[in-house]
Amino acid sequence: MSTVEKTLTPRLVKKLWMAFIALIILMGTSYMLITSYFAQKHHEETTQRLNADVAHHVIAEKFDGASPFLDDGSVNKPLFGDLMHDMMAVNRGIEVYLLDKTGEILYSVVLDHGETAPAKRVSLTPIESFIAQKGEGFVRGDDPRNPGEQKIFSAAPYSVDGREGYVYIVLAGKNFQQVSDTLWGQYFARLGIGATLLTTVFSILLGLLAIWFLTKNLRLIITTVRRFQDGDLSARIEKPETSDIAIFAKSFNGMADTIVDNMDKLQSVDMLRRELIANVSHDLRTPLAILKGYIETLQIKGDSLTEKEKQTYLQITHDNVDKLSKLINQLFEYSKLEAEQVTPIKEPFSITELSYDLIAKFKVLAGKKDIVLHLEKPQENHVVFADVSLVERALQNLIENAIKYTEPKGTVTLSLVQNGNQVEINISDTGAGIPINEQPFIFDRYKQVDKNDPKKTGYGLGLAIVKKIMDLHDTTITVLSKPKEGSSFIFNLPAYQV
Repeated sequence: MSTVEKTLTPRLVKKLWMAFIALIILMGTSYMLITSYFAQKHHEETTQRLNADVAHHVIAEKFDGASPFLDDGSVNKPLFGDLMHDMMAVNRGIEVYLLDKTGEILYSVVLDHGETAPAKRVSLTPIESFIAQKGEGFVRGDDPRNPGEQKIFSAAPYSVDGREGYVYIVLAGKNFQQVSDTLWGQYFARLGIGATLLTTVFSILLGLLAIWFLTKNLRLIITTVRRFQDGDLSARIEKPETSDIAIFAKSFNGMADTIVDNMDKLQSVDMLRRELIANVSHDLRTPLAILKGYIETLQIKGDSLTEKEKQTYLQITHDNVDKLSKLINQLFEYSKLEAEQVTPIKEPFSITELSYDLIAKFKVLAGKKDIVLHLEKPQENHVVFADVSLVERALQNLIENAIKYTEPKGTVTLSLVQNGNQVEINISDTGAGIPINEQPFIFDRYKQVDKNDPKKTGYGLGLAIVKKIMDLHDTTITVLSKPKEGSSFIFNLPAYQV
């Protein structure tokens, strides 16, 4: 088996061979037909040129001193018959006809021997053209014995005893055609056998060379694909733009790059998933352990505890249940955003009114920490085009996060400013700020700043959820922060044009 057949699939090789053989057969057949046509035409033209003056010689030699017509106007058959017999004895392929000036057939030796000519008249147009060209052109005329067929001929006009007409000599008559057909058949049989043998030999050689050359780039691509399939993820088709099938080569390289990128992303996602599970497990374990401890204490020492101690234990239990509930809700919310199961339903709404509601909602929480929470320039009404529930969730996370990381006596400010066709939303605080080295990662899943600080509790999903919501709105969120100077989270939403 050749290298080509080993590299390519048998079906492809078979199709290539079939196409090549069909092409060779078609070319060979076309060559033989074209050769036959032009050879036949050349032979006929040569014969007609050599015998162009035959009709003139007949008239000059036989009609000089003897009339082809009798006194009663009928054809002088003995004279005309001797003439035609003499000529046909020399060349049995010719047929001589005596025509009147309208082209009607008056006499022919063929007809005198009992044969009939279906055509009683010969078209004069070819004859006149032949005479006008003085036999130098190639002209075919009617064959009286085979109406509808054209044959080479010689013709000359006569004028005897006041009668005019033509001597019309078919140079390739019935006998000539029979012999010619037999010889042509034998010639093409020999030509066919010789051509078949030569074609077979050259087809095999040319086929191998052609298939090898035509499939060179395809074999290279197949080899590269198999390397990639066997695990060599760096396998790429070199210089795809120079390939004979550049589109396929470029498509494979693009596909391979996409697959490798997706694999890297899957590995990254899997790593982050493991980290997320580990972190969530830790945070679940802590409140669960606290719950279990206090519940066991209530069960064991319930009778010896004072009412105040019982209420304290129950409050701690309640707070930890809230923490668990909040963590589970955040996980569920983030998982839906991560899986792209949330489709934003955008509509115009007043973000100023939404901000009022959120300020009122978090006033109590801010007051407990002695933090001032307010909306800057509340008299201005701004309308945006976005998903109101998702924007509310993002603002809620940002305000809650700002309160969490702001010390008592601090300030949390929500400002709304319209810049052209965008409304800029800014949530700023006077907290401790975010270390510069931490800022690029604060929107990652489960990333917390000062995670070991017991005063700054959290679940590390709030900002990640905000980032996903911004992605759904085709916008970005920016953080501006300096240590001990506070932080600002800024994003834009499209303003609704009334």
